[in-house]
Amino acid sequence: MPTTLPVTLDQPTRARLVSAGPAAPERPLTVGLRYASADPLAISLVFPAEATLTGTEVIWAFARSLLDEGLRTPAGAGDVHVWPSGRSRTVVELHAPGCLAVVQFGTSALRRFLRRTYALVAPGDEDLTEQVHRVLRALFGSDGGRAVT
Repeated sequence: MPTTLPVTLDQPTRARLVSAGPAAPERPLTVGLRYASADPLAISLVFPAEATLTGTEVIWAFARSLLDEGLRTPAGAGDVHVWPSGRSRTVVELHAPGCLAVVQFGTSALRRFLRRTYALVAPGDEDLTEQVHRVLRALFGSDGGRAVT
């Protein structure tokens, strides 16, 4: 089987920070949408330092399928929720201890980004074999698969 080099997509996207706590006013910002074929099930939102409460870049990673589902219907549990807001907007809500960020994106930009990720790795074609082997080697060492007793 031929080896494919990993590819990373980065798409800067205009968004609107609707809420990030009582001290943060609503404002426009640019968020990076990132997808790495080496981690085919996840996408990341990259918030620049000037857009965060800590003054450092913040990256939120979550399931690509969650973003896809959230474009059509409310989706998510736990720290990340995504839902459509009318025909042209999508809301992403991010929960962290003591913090909540609500960010509104143009739905067409998110759809375009997802299409680009699917062109790299189609849904259902995510082959995690190499990642699993890498984790197993890290956990158990490279002993050629022999059981250690």
